[in-house]
Amino acid sequence: MKAWSSTLLFLLAGLGTIIFFSLDLRELASSYEYDDEQQTLNSKIVIRFSHVAAENSPKGRAARRFADLVHERTNGKVSVEVYPNSILYHDQNQWQALKEGKVEMIAPTTSKVAQHIPSFQVLDLPYAFPNHEAVDEAYKGEIGQALLEDLEKEHVKGLTFWHNGYKQITNNKLPLGTPEDFYRLHFRTMPSPVLESQFQAVHASTSTLPFNKTYENLEVEFINGQENTISNIYTKKFYEVQDYLTLSNHGYLGYVVIVNEDFWDGLSPEILDAINQALSETTEWVRRHSIEINDQHMRNLRRLNQMTIQTLSPIQRAEWKQAFKPVYKETEERIGEELMDKIYKLQDKYQNH
Repeated sequence: MKAWSSTLLFLLAGLGTIIFFSLDLRELASSYEYDDEQQTLNSKIVIRFSHVAAENSPKGRAARRFADLVHERTNGKVSVEVYPNSILYHDQNQWQALKEGKVEMIAPTTSKVAQHIPSFQVLDLPYAFPNHEAVDEAYKGEIGQALLEDLEKEHVKGLTFWHNGYKQITNNKLPLGTPEDFYRLHFRTMPSPVLESQFQAVHASTSTLPFNKTYENLEVEFINGQENTISNIYTKKFYEVQDYLTLSNHGYLGYVVIVNEDFWDGLSPEILDAINQALSETTEWVRRHSIEINDQHMRNLRRLNQMTIQTLSPIQRAEWKQAFKPVYKETEERIGEELMDKIYKLQDKYQNH
């Protein structure tokens, strides 16, 4: 009898403990749900910034700098979460992710925007920009403004252009010195009609592939080569699967920073001002430092000594320009005379600088 009584008391004590702690836990959970500090955390504005480049590339460094400046300018009210190297989305689905609000910000190459906004093709024209000053004027002037306004047709907000550098060409077959050397080679391109026309003009074929799939397709020799900035060639280690690098400066690769329109329109004037200040400072930073970063990566490539590197002579460059002339006529038929005239004027202004 005594044993039974002891057992009953033990069970009652245990039940009481459970009830006590259950009430205590419910009270804690209720307090946590309405905690003022938690409300502050939930109200923080988060900008998910997705891009496909390496963290140590010009775009990767600019994105990180922008995130730090936004945190500083907004006193931590806005957090920019940077997702490089196609961690979230690759370059063929990030546009849709932005429009659907799955991310708030992207910075695709201008070439990749051309499939959605045809006027962006003007920036892909071979030898369009004689020097960095011409690129800068295109981005900041009438051409850039017209392109940012065109983005509104797709209900996204274009904010600014970021620099990277001039494109060079790599391949695994032979040094590319003359237009004839391209014959029957197969290149990876971004989804731009101008780039496709560019390679067709020298009798080469193309495949449109995501940037993060380029290395493996070069490795298995599905494609013979690709065009890119020195920074991207180095940071993505294309030198491991390519034998020849031609320093051609035949086109310019830059980025346009775009945000989700609904997200942007929902921000307060104070927050917008702080973000714009951070963006302006970052844009100026990458304009100045992109040249330096590409130069450093070029020195690294030369030290590695894993590719045969050649620079086009003035005569060879003239031959390439002549071969690419039909691309201008085709592009004018697609986008009209107005933007093309602006490119021609820019070329005339800087041709001999």
